[in-house]
Amino acid sequence: MTGGNDQEETMQTQQTQLTPEEVSKDAFFQQLAKLSEEMVARHGKDFSMGALVLAARWIAENRIGGEARAGKPS
Repeated sequence: MTGGNDQEETMQTQQTQLTPEEVSKDAFFQQLAKLSEEMVARHGKDFSMGALVLAARWIAENRIGGEARAGKPS
């Protein structure tokens, strides 16, 4: 009866293995979490949330890298 358990374990392992893209995204989320915690500790929640929202807005407006890229597709 261990054959069924082995198959179940293999299925669970396959379901929990991350793709390279997922690993990369997870690393960025960890960096964002650390940065967010540091900003809150030094400058408070309002500053931290505002900075992250502003960064999201810049991304949406293609302004990352400076004003020169505003409106230009990446």
